[in-house]
Amino acid sequence: MGRMRHYTAELRTPSGIQGTIAVYGHYGRPVLVFPSEGGYPQEFADRGMVAAVEGLIDAGRVKLYCVGSFDGGTWSAADIPIEERALRHGAYESWIVEAVVPHIRDDSGGTGEIVTAGCSLGAFHALNFAFKRADLFPLALCFSGNFNPTTWYGWGEPGDAVYFNNPAAYVANLHGDHLDWLRSRLSVLLVCGQGRWEDTTGSLASTRHMAGLLEAKAVPHEVDRWGFDVPHDWPSWRAQLAHHLPRFC
Repeated sequence: MGRMRHYTAELRTPSGIQGTIAVYGHYGRPVLVFPSEGGYPQEFADRGMVAAVEGLIDAGRVKLYCVGSFDGGTWSAADIPIEERALRHGAYESWIVEAVVPHIRDDSGGTGEIVTAGCSLGAFHALNFAFKRADLFPLALCFSGNFNPTTWYGWGEPGDAVYFNNPAAYVANLHGDHLDWLRSRLSVLLVCGQGRWEDTTGSLASTRHMAGLLEAKAVPHEVDRWGFDVPHDWPSWRAQLAHHLPRFC
């Protein structure tokens, strides 16, 4: 990656939850990148996503903080009920908030609000974390996401843990002062192609549904649908990230 500064670090919460982060850049607006399903911290680099925005990174406009996933023990754990998966996701949430966010703030000098970003399942995490913690993450960049965990390969009766990690459910019920605050605080970008696998993954339908919910609740958002020749795949996401990220950093 040429002269780009990059490093990895092991981060641990006070309670002992541990994970790895890969960082690309020297300074600039911090972007917390969630991987695709089961992904690892270096995935964004290995898939060409870092190279796609290398100019922004080298110019000091953006710094990428790429985390690994806990999906294998949470949302992708097909042998356990979906409510238990959602409960286990709480450990990931704790790690992000208690370990990753403080590291980003210390590493970036505490300047610049943190953007979330992700592709496929990473888009779900980017949106869910932004809605639940808009105080930390006021902008979510979501590429080809399916935002309803109950439509994944789940079984069992969903309960409160699933509901409060299901933007397709809880956004519809936002109201009052909290909704007003979100309207003043949060912005969302939804990007999706209309080509191969965008339908079978549920991403295209879910993006349309989420756009409708955000419109109904007057939460600031943009929707960018790419063509029927744009599949649910890394070449699409490289082009989409390179197209959109310069506007936000």
